[in-house]
Amino acid sequence: MTVPPVELEFAADFPGATRDEWRRLVLGVLRKSGIAGEGTGPGEAEDLIATSTYEGISIRPLYDAADGARLDPSGLPGLAPFVRGGRPQGANTDGWDVRALHAHPDPKATAQAVLADLENGVTSLWLRLGPAGLPVDGLAEVLREVYLDLAPVILDAGPLTEPAAEAFLALAGERDVPASQLSGVLGADPLGLTARTGATPDFTAVRALAPRVAAEYPRLRTVVVDARAYHDAGGSDAEELGASIAAGVAYLRELTGAGLGLAEALGQLEFRYAANADQFLTIAKLRAARRLWARVAEVCGAAPEQRAQRQHAVTSSAMMTRRDPWVNMLRTTVACFGAGVGGADAVTVLPFDARLGLADDFSRRIARNTQTLLQEESSLIRVVDPAGGSWYVETLTDQLAAAAWAVFTEIERAGGIAAALADGSLRGRLAATWAARADALAHRRDPLTGVSEFPNLAESLPERRPAPPAAAAAGGLPTITYDQDYEELRARSDAHLAATGARPVVFLATIGSVSAFTGRSTFAANLFQAGGLETPAGGPGTDPAAIAAAFTASGAKVACLCSADKVYSEWAAPVAEALRAAGAARVWLAGKAGARAETDAAAGVTGYVFAGCNAVEVLRTTLAEAGVA
Repeated sequence: MTVPPVELEFAADFPGATRDEWRRLVLGVLRKSGIAGEGTGPGEAEDLIATSTYEGISIRPLYDAADGARLDPSGLPGLAPFVRGGRPQGANTDGWDVRALHAHPDPKATAQAVLADLENGVTSLWLRLGPAGLPVDGLAEVLREVYLDLAPVILDAGPLTEPAAEAFLALAGERDVPASQLSGVLGADPLGLTARTGATPDFTAVRALAPRVAAEYPRLRTVVVDARAYHDAGGSDAEELGASIAAGVAYLRELTGAGLGLAEALGQLEFRYAANADQFLTIAKLRAARRLWARVAEVCGAAPEQRAQRQHAVTSSAMMTRRDPWVNMLRTTVACFGAGVGGADAVTVLPFDARLGLADDFSRRIARNTQTLLQEESSLIRVVDPAGGSWYVETLTDQLAAAAWAVFTEIERAGGIAAALADGSLRGRLAATWAARADALAHRRDPLTGVSEFPNLAESLPERRPAPPAAAAAGGLPTITYDQDYEELRARSDAHLAATGARPVVFLATIGSVSAFTGRSTFAANLFQAGGLETPAGGPGTDPAAIAAAFTASGAKVACLCSADKVYSEWAAPVAEALRAAGAARVWLAGKAGARAETDAAAGVTGYVFAGCNAVEVLRTTLAEAGVA
């Protein structure tokens, strides 16, 4: 007997959900958790659990069609304003350009690394030249076996841009590479050099090279707008975008002043942005950048097809850590994903060991295979604009573009990017953002896995040859890393270990049963180890004398009480008194002060560690009292 098919409409059996109903349910949870009071209304529920970016953009927990309905249409992929990508087909024909950075000072070693990259998935080369990288006269050796008509070459030579460009063009001529087939970027970026070093911007190379390149080399670009200097100084995504658009406008003025038409001038620019481990902000940043530049080009009078921005995304140097460097593989994977989904034309994944020195064969292989995996195994390039239509991404793109445009117009009103760098106004703005970010890092609202969270004191870092130092840049923007405060603390611990044979110690005075103290002892160990402090524990028990004896045996000068609030009410004071009598210079308590603060203080408790405390200040204080210089 044949059973006729039955059409089931499961959705019809459930009532439609509304945003107001969701808010009421959320509010119920927030009231139970104590986050919301009885007077809080459903309309306030979203605000209580929203977060804010460093631009002040509110990231809400839920987006729906009402958010999308308020946005301006962003066009189609490959059409102005290019929010959805610079090419109609997206990256789904051949993927984005996999670009590898090489800066090893030995031309022969670099030549071997370059060939290994090109044979295993890399599609363009980014060469750092000068004191911080390859010698300019080693360029011919590095590119000796590279087909210059197939592999684009991007130069990064700073003040040596003009001689490096001339050497590259001469090499192509000697090898009879047709001018129509030579591709890449010559890397002129005097404003970026000013941002990095404080040097007065010198546009000589731009004026000398751009007219020649525009006339003779149709696939070559002269100028790169490297916005990473603003990111690396601690700036927000909007500040990075706004400064890059201001720099791009300044270059348009120089290029058209050198005799190029607007279309030619636009064709001479490539923009370079940092991609970090916040995948959604990275996606939105690249989409917003294309919208902003398309608007600039439109106002300048460019035809719609000339308004696309050429983008090179580089995984953020600021987010990379020295400690537990293997976690950098995860950070760069997420950043690369964001860059690819965001529509970058070229992507560079920095090797996971970049903070330790020059990359080795293994770290370069991981860097390039990260991109191959995302493109091929994850099928990321088989979808045009994967983020398109997401109410969250579209809203974030719109808000980030608006915030960046405000930064751009502020810079222009001040006289342009060169003036903003010279008078210190941009430095001050970036410093304020970095101060806010550093505070979030110190309080671990922005956690760093392997550094501020889950550190590994027993790790053995891979050894790498030191990278050539960059030129001193007393007048340039600072170069920060998100881990720098914790790294300073770990370095002090390492120096103490080298000098004494042992790390500084914080004794965890675990009171009561294992079930009572484990939560807070785990928290405390995680926190103190982030500063390079060993954390021996006393074990279960409530005898103050026994706990004090274990403290003395540990050799520690600082202790931390760890247990549940109910246990603290009976035993915190006598244990703290015993520890102070045994010589403890400081006694922390894991948890918040609460109603017993006066009792704790009288017993010798000198501070509290808890989720949201200033971990950096706690660790600095603890190291000092543990006798670490």
